Amino acid sequence: MSKTIDNTIIFVKKQLENAEGGHDWFHIERVYKNALLIAQTEDSCNLEVVKLGALLHDIADSKFHNGDETVGPKIAREFLEKENISEEISTHVIKIIENISFKGGNFEKKFTSKELEIVQDADRLDALGAIGIARTFNYGGFKNRSIYDPNIAPKFNMSKEEYKNSEAPTINHFYEKLLLLKDKMNTESGKKIAQERHIYMENFLSQFYAEWEGEK
Repeated sequence: MSKTIDNTIIFVKKQLENAEGGHDWFHIERVYKNALLIAQTEDSCNLEVVKLGALLHDIADSKFHNGDETVGPKIAREFLEKENISEEISTHVIKIIENISFKGGNFEKKFTSKELEIVQDADRLDALGAIGIARTFNYGGFKNRSIYDPNIAPKFNMSKEEYKNSEAPTINHFYEKLLLLKDKMNTESGKKIAQERHIYMENFLSQFYAEWEGEK
């Protein structure tokens, strides 16, 4: 398995060498490390599926492909076939890629597995805490969005399409996604880490608003 993982890392690095900073190889590497950390505390998970799912989960994020959610699974399947990965494992990895995204938080899961839960938690942890804050503002700058506009309130319970098409200020994203994640974690270790990072973000927002109003 180690040779396959090495080949996957090389492949992903090459695919994402020009990616936006919040969705580049280093994002994948952090998710991979988070997934391995969480997997240590979970019984009876297929570690090969976890590793491949973490490494390939953002191989072609739909937000960078005109919203096309089929590109990532297609690229991943072609790679896995070249690596002679079994159909059972390949299908599982593809289902992880297809079901990992937040998508506004309001959609019915069509697939569940312990491995998906681990990789999804690992991915969500990278949207929280200091890294999550950095990634959020990096993407907001990439999309040329305003940092904050007091006159534009966050939207809650958005549909998948509303979430995908949102052009709201970056601060709104905290309320539309990031602060919701701690209650959507799957694993006990994921929940614990998420809680700590959630508090960090709440403290950041308190400081942000104080500075915005000239109070500090």
